Amino acid sequence: MNILLVCSSGMSTSLIVKKMEEAAKAKAIQCKIWAVAQDAAEQEMAEADVLLIGPQMRFLKSKLELKANELGIKIDVIRPMDFGRCDGNAILNTAISMFEE
Repeated sequence: MNILLVCSSGMSTSLIVKKMEEAAKAKAIQCKIWAVAQDAAEQEMAEADVLLIGPQMRFLKSKLELKANELGIKIDVIRPMDFGRCDGNAILNTAISMFEE
C-alpha cells in the first residue's frame, strides 16, 4: 500500500509520516508513506493507492479528486483531531480502511 500525504509545503505532514511509519512497523504492515507539498501532489499521485490531505488544505480535495478517481486512488481529508495530535496510528488506520473499501 502506498500512502501519499499532501499539505501546503509538506512540512507539517513529515512528522505524521514518521508516526505512521512507526505504527505500520508495530503492526507489521508493509507500506510506503510519503508527504509532498500541494504543488507536487498531481505528479506524485500516480504512485499512490491512498491520498490524504492535511485539514488546513481541505479545499484541495475537489481539485485533486477528479484525477484521483481517474487513477483509482482513494482520497480524503485527514481528521483535524488526528492531524493535530499527530496520531499516526489513527491516520494509518484511516488509510487502511480506505484502501480496503
